[in-house]
Formats: sequence, C-alpha cells, structure tokens
Amino acid sequence: MSTTNTSGRRKTAVARIYLGAGSGNITVNGKDYKEYFPTLPLQYIVTQSLSVAEAVANFDVKVNVQGGGVKGQAEAVRLAIAKALVELDPEVKPALRAKGLVTRDDRMVERKKPGRRKARRKFQFSKR
Repeated sequence: MSTTNTSGRRKTAVARIYLGAGSGNITVNGKDYKEYFPTLPLQYIVTQSLSVAEAVANFDVKVNVQGGGVKGQAEAVRLAIAKALVELDPEVKPALRAKGLVTRDDRMVERKKPGRRKARRKFQFSKR
C-alpha cells in the first residue's frame, strides 16, 4: 500500500493528513491524538472513519490541523481520513457514505454585514 495525502475541512478548521501502511498510530500536530483531543467523544470522532472501514490497525496517520475549534478540527480530521480511505480502496465508500462520513459539512458562521448589528440582526428601531 502506498501513502495518501488528503485534506478535510469543517467550519474554519483545515486538516491535512498523510495516511500510510502502519500499526494504527495517529499523530496530530506532533502529538498523539489522545493527547491532542483529550475527551473520549473527540477521540471517537477522529477514529470513526477507520473503525467503519475496519482498518484501525492497518494505517498510520500523520495529521496537520489548524483553525477552528477542537470539535471542528476533529471532524475535519475524520473527513480527511475518510477521503484517504476511499482513495486507497473505493469499496469502503458505501459503508462510509451510510454513516455520513464522506460528506463535507459546509455550515459556517455567516459574516457580519454593514449596517447590521450582527449577520442578520438589525439595529433596534426607534419610532420616537
């Protein structure tokens, strides 16, 4: 098996991964993923694509992630791993698609517009 480079995004977080044959080590920004994502739900999100494809112990993953918050970063890593697994073995795509792991969640914070208090909220109207 060869190595694969892919990227995943969620909100403003961007994850670039390098997936190659190995023993299941996941490194995020130079740290073990359990150290970088300390809570169990975040660790589950990161490994979800590998567990659905039943390839947890087959690959080593090196991740560079930046931007966004912790959960957005975890979901960006999940998408990048899913895309890399599909690139290596297209037969796992239906299983990943069924869990919704191949689709990018493109919801982002809407920008603030001029003449408004927030993105859509107008300033309070005063009749008198």
